[in-house]
Amino acid sequence: MEITEKVAYLKGLAEGMELDTEKKEGKLLAAIIDVLDDIALEIADMKADQAELYDGLDAVSDDLEDVEDAVFGEDEEDDEDDEYEFEEPEEDEDCYATTCPTCEETIYFDESVLEDGEVICPNCGEKLEFDLNGLEEDEPKDEE
Repeated sequence: MEITEKVAYLKGLAEGMELDTEKKEGKLLAAIIDVLDDIALEIADMKADQAELYDGLDAVSDDLEDVEDAVFGEDEEDDEDDEYEFEEPEEDEDCYATTCPTCEETIYFDESVLEDGEVICPNCGEKLEFDLNGLEEDEPKDEE
């Protein structure tokens, strides 16, 4: 039994009891039943809107699935394996590490970031700057 049907039943009971709506108790019960009727109608409207939204969401989901199939192909099993392939760094490429002073996480980066002189911590967003002045690479000195 739906809420609207239950409220209609209460209205019928109130009419069958021949409540005197001139007295305080009768006025109160009639007002309560009217409020319940309004609430029941609002809930019925919300359920209808919700069903309409579900139908629309299903249609959008189906359309998105069609687009994904067109863009990525229908062979999803093979694509999943390729999606997260790890690229090995080149052997001659140096890797550097530092610890963020804010979040204390280790950050790894390559020489190009070191040449830029700064890196943004991927964990907390802190900007870390490198001062390479005064640092010289080890070069063999000519002894004469």
